[in-house]
Amino acid sequence: MTDAFSYNPLARDGEARLGEVITPRGVVRTPAFMPVGTAATVKGMYPSQVRELGADIVLGNTYHLMLRPTAERIAELGGLHAFMRWPHPILTDSGGFQVMSLASLRKLNEKGVTFRSHIDGAYHEMTPERSVEIQGLLGSDIQMQLDECVKLPATAEEVARALRLSLRWAERSKRAFEAQPPGRALFGIVQGGDVPQLREESARGLVDIGFPGYSIGGLAVGEPQAVMLGMIEVVNAILPQDKPRYLMGVGTPDDIVEAVGRGVDMFDCVMPTRAGRHAQAFTRFGRINLKNARHADDPRPLDEESDCPAARDYSRAYLHHLIRCDEMLGSMLLTWVNLAYYQSLMQGIRHAIAQGRFDAFKAEVKEGWAKGDIPPRG
Repeated sequence: MTDAFSYNPLARDGEARLGEVITPRGVVRTPAFMPVGTAATVKGMYPSQVRELGADIVLGNTYHLMLRPTAERIAELGGLHAFMRWPHPILTDSGGFQVMSLASLRKLNEKGVTFRSHIDGAYHEMTPERSVEIQGLLGSDIQMQLDECVKLPATAEEVARALRLSLRWAERSKRAFEAQPPGRALFGIVQGGDVPQLREESARGLVDIGFPGYSIGGLAVGEPQAVMLGMIEVVNAILPQDKPRYLMGVGTPDDIVEAVGRGVDMFDCVMPTRAGRHAQAFTRFGRINLKNARHADDPRPLDEESDCPAARDYSRAYLHHLIRCDEMLGSMLLTWVNLAYYQSLMQGIRHAIAQGRFDAFKAEVKEGWAKGDIPPRG
């Protein structure tokens, strides 16, 4: 295995890209979906299960881990990979989004942001250098620059101020990252809200700084899908073809296939695990709400052709019963179902790109998704 980080493009079908993100801890097949392990665990799943479903990489959250158990403690215990028993690639976010959305009494300036923990009220400071330091202590393979993510709707002036601050923080993050061992990568994060010209400014600024990969942030936060997709098109027309592109916090299967068709390589979202804890099953037939009484007497599994035992071997009636009784096994099984579906979706996307039939596959996914209990977004 290489001791360097790189991206290896393998095939194209229109703008959809098949490739590999190569890290010292393993290859990430792209397009890829990264299960979210916020606090060093993918909720309701053993690490071995997550791997067996086909995940090459998982995501950890810098904000939550810096507060509890702390990055320093994790480093003393051998790093995040050993701590959570996941020897494969790990991506960590910068913690910036959570600082802006979860912490209280925030104070933002050029240096960084000071905030009070949502757990115990203790004061902390997050700077670009500290974010990179924390991610280095965790030992993650792919790390994010610290940025300011502005909630939409916002004025163009406020969006412009935040993206320019984020560009200055990107330069500082890159300088701080230079002290880390080889084989790791730091991604820049494109901001700019829903203003095309500002997205262009952010993307060009990050390309000028130079990163081994690029993230697209500040989307899928309530804006219409058409707006999100338009911003992706603007950004991906500027980002280098030979670097991976990561759309942060996305999303539904419908969002994923549309974004892949516009050149995105990597995704993460809490949706499959969160939905599993709220009685929602994701299948090739769409989204199914197991709270609905119509499932109470249904002996069928969710998908008798699925490779996932949770989808194939348990009846809808039993899953409905577990949900109604608030049994934790219900959430565990539906989380298993949902993550299996997402990894199957990504495998299908990769095969379709390799075969030159991505548009047909996208249409199949969108048709199936529209048949569920809840229609697709947008």
